[in-house]
Amino acid sequence: MTMSIHPHHAHSMPFGATAHDGGVAFALWAPSQERVLLAHRPLDASGGEHAAHRMARDAEGWHRLDLAGAAHGDSYRFELPDGSAVPDPASRFNPEDVHGPSVVIDPRRYAWKDAAWRGRPWEEAVVYELHIGAFTAEGTFNAARERLGELAELGVTAVELMPLADFPGKRNWGYDGVLQFAPDASYGTPDELKALVDAAHGLGLMMLVDVVYNHFGPEGNYLHGYCPEFFNPEHRTPWGAAINFDGPGARTVRDFFVHNALYWIEEFRFDGLRMDAIHAIRDSSHPHIVQEIREAVLAGPGRERHVHLVLENDTNQASMLARDGHGLPVAGTAQWNDDLHHAVHVLATGERDGYYADYADNPVCSLALSLAEGFIYQGQPSAFRNGERRGEPSTRLPSQAFVSFLQTHDQVGNRAFGERIHALGDPVRVRAAMACLLLSPHVPMLFMGDEFAASTPFLYFCDFGPELAEAVSNGRRSEFGGFAAFKDEAARARIPDPNAEATFLASKLNWRERGARAHFEQFSEVQQLLALRHKMIVPRLAGSTGAGVFFCENDTLRVHWDLGPQAGGASAGAGSARLHMLAHFGRQQTAPLAGSPGAVVYRHGVHEESGEGNAALRLDHGAVFVTLEDARGE
Repeated sequence: MTMSIHPHHAHSMPFGATAHDGGVAFALWAPSQERVLLAHRPLDASGGEHAAHRMARDAEGWHRLDLAGAAHGDSYRFELPDGSAVPDPASRFNPEDVHGPSVVIDPRRYAWKDAAWRGRPWEEAVVYELHIGAFTAEGTFNAARERLGELAELGVTAVELMPLADFPGKRNWGYDGVLQFAPDASYGTPDELKALVDAAHGLGLMMLVDVVYNHFGPEGNYLHGYCPEFFNPEHRTPWGAAINFDGPGARTVRDFFVHNALYWIEEFRFDGLRMDAIHAIRDSSHPHIVQEIREAVLAGPGRERHVHLVLENDTNQASMLARDGHGLPVAGTAQWNDDLHHAVHVLATGERDGYYADYADNPVCSLALSLAEGFIYQGQPSAFRNGERRGEPSTRLPSQAFVSFLQTHDQVGNRAFGERIHALGDPVRVRAAMACLLLSPHVPMLFMGDEFAASTPFLYFCDFGPELAEAVSNGRRSEFGGFAAFKDEAARARIPDPNAEATFLASKLNWRERGARAHFEQFSEVQQLLALRHKMIVPRLAGSTGAGVFFCENDTLRVHWDLGPQAGGASAGAGSARLHMLAHFGRQQTAPLAGSPGAVVYRHGVHEESGEGNAALRLDHGAVFVTLEDARGE
């Protein structure tokens, strides 16, 4: 295997502990503290006391100390005037959990093997979302690495890890992280995470990591106590005062998160970020922090390789996904498309509670609209939101601006019993929806286990301290009290306790069942669909620019998308190919329908009345017919 001439990657930042040849430079921003001590213990003094060293404070509230002789593996924390000792908010590793001391990590020690890696263009993405702890029985970076080859063989090209930032306890979804730079030690060491990314690149897989910049978790965040400047009380959120992206002192806070984004991309060689719930980030400044991160990426690692920013944004801001004159994103590369999921869920399950009510009127037409234009809500009033208008027009965006899916950790795990859509929905409609998803120009995403219709649930789990654990358990059960199925206390008591280890263990994938007949049939179908996607659709996606056109009638949808010339072929200009999709979700076979022109990409449940090409077709329940027409109408 070819080794890099410069195999070491370290992100330089003003925060935390920076190892150098003569020692370690420590830095903490805490303007409210007049005096801070560095408590340091060398690696070879494990079990001994931490020695205190006075740090120098400057006028901007930085406390710094360059400690000669300090090195990789040393333990440290910061001691405050009130006698408390806190971990480094920019800790690279906290093996004793969020309340324990931090450990110095010298990133130059890891020798990378992926020198030739330049990433992959976004139109090639087939995303696979996974939780490190629940993906394998071991729940570690090393164990996940052993399964990467299977994902590549399936047809996946990008692996998206749920948040890794250090969280309290031994298990968590990851959205309660409090140490943004420290991969949680329950999964392994920073070097083991680097080895996971390194191995993925060797298999041609992009690696994305989920980051949470809208709040800190409820346990282990000491910044509230000693650095109030990190928060802006002018903005209130469900977690208290918002992170300070636009108030006094915001420059340093913004730098903290910009550096965090660059840290994952540069030091761990991730190919992009999934940015959680940016609608919950309170930032009235210009540029918005998401755009500032995009600009920093383009000025840094983005100069040498493909780097992508995927957004979660409940407000459907198409402006956050806009392209410049060269077709490049000005902020987000793409957004998780909850709208398509909701339409499919209503169609497959018939559920209409809560936000699903907004998609209940005609879910087939809603699905057609989403396949064609991305967002369903593009400024219309939402009944679920009491008439509030939601979204912006998305017709100018390419289909690849939407990461679409049949389920995610959210949509499964936010159910009381964590059931997957395969356990809830009409199997014929679920199969048809999967084919529509994987053969559309959207970027498809699978949630771990989708590919073999995993029977295991994905439940909400955490591991908080006793007082908070009780509050979370009670809150989890009370929030379902508004549903008819959980009106009585006995029904609510059956909801799994998020803090119980058994809840976490039940959420782990059972890889043995993949070989069972029904599961293997699902796996083979997904693999075949992805092979068709990569062969016939992906090579033409780079030139596509805008929305498709859709029609729907009698539970049948038609969608047409203009694609670009085939990559590597002679340019035929814009619109040199057209992708046609016809799908039927009605219970009864259709009357004869006009077919679609072009070469057949995929057909299931389709019967020709006579002739070839545009011959009349009858579609069974769950039928899908996809063709690709070139510029000559063939």
